[in-house]
Amino acid sequence: MKCDEIFAALAMLEKERGISQTFMMDKIVQALTTAYKRDHEGVENVVVDVDEGKRELKMFVQKEVVDEVENPGTQMSLDDAKAISAKYNVGDIVNIPVDNIEFGRIAAGNGKQVIIQGLREAESGMVYDEYNSKQHEILTGVVTRIDPRTGNASLRIGTGTEATDAILLAGEQVKGETLIEGQRIKVYLVDVRRQSRGPQVVISRTHPGLVKRLFELEVPEIYDGTVEIRSIAREAGSRTKMAVWSNDENVDPIGACVGPHGQRVNSIVEELRGEKIDIIKYSDDPAEYIAAALAPADVVDVRLAEEGKACRVIVPDDQLSLAIGKEGQNARLAARLVGYKIDIKPESYREEE
Repeated sequence: MKCDEIFAALAMLEKERGISQTFMMDKIVQALTTAYKRDHEGVENVVVDVDEGKRELKMFVQKEVVDEVENPGTQMSLDDAKAISAKYNVGDIVNIPVDNIEFGRIAAGNGKQVIIQGLREAESGMVYDEYNSKQHEILTGVVTRIDPRTGNASLRIGTGTEATDAILLAGEQVKGETLIEGQRIKVYLVDVRRQSRGPQVVISRTHPGLVKRLFELEVPEIYDGTVEIRSIAREAGSRTKMAVWSNDENVDPIGACVGPHGQRVNSIVEELRGEKIDIIKYSDDPAEYIAAALAPADVVDVRLAEEGKACRVIVPDDQLSLAIGKEGQNARLAARLVGYKIDIKPESYREEE
């Protein structure tokens, strides 16, 4: 690959891919110097002069002028230096040009290879930077393949040079949800990890953060900070409990999330394939907060433990099963939402005490 071809290739990459010519040229210079040192044992100081105006590359071996040469790879005698130019004295550094034919051979053998490798590294870095800045956000992807053996789904996320592939593991898919090739779905970006084969984008449909971000997109009052989501507890595909708070006494936080005729919450329920969402009002009063978290069950009394985050909740006898929920789900989600261990007892239990 000739020098002018290298400059032309780098200019095209910058124009079409947005990859800096400086970044790529640094890679090429590094590869050329490494190749020369590999072929010339003992040589240490090799530099490449880049002349962008003339579109030329020139390689030099640098040697120090000494009275007595001990290392021919890094030193040269004063007589040899004077033969090049009378200006040189002991201690000076002489730049010895590498023969154009040899340099051309090295450039031809390494230029194309380095450009290809540098292109991969640059694109990988661009993808990492792009998605690392979007951690904990919602992304939209297109399902490209379903692995029939594992159930993992391959997704194509993004467009153009910033597009990348991601795997939605079966364990990160909503239970009962059936994905098909070509389907567009929203996913939550959990993490981005650097790997030798390129960045790994970790995505999820089960993460509680997905629900939070969906509400931020759907509810203007959450997006602008008027209404805050204080806590979320989720069992993906089945049910979510979410505690909200309003910073404006004139704005009902629950009403804002539900929307006119339930439009806002229904839109999110549809995206989550029918997952039920309980929205409750957050309270700084633990007893009040715990009682609200057990909705739709009515609560008669909440007794907080003197030590630790635990409580006993009294409910009407006919509300006990509702408070506990199917397979204990309502009580389990409420406990996770408020951060308390909850022991639920019927009202008749209090009368027996």
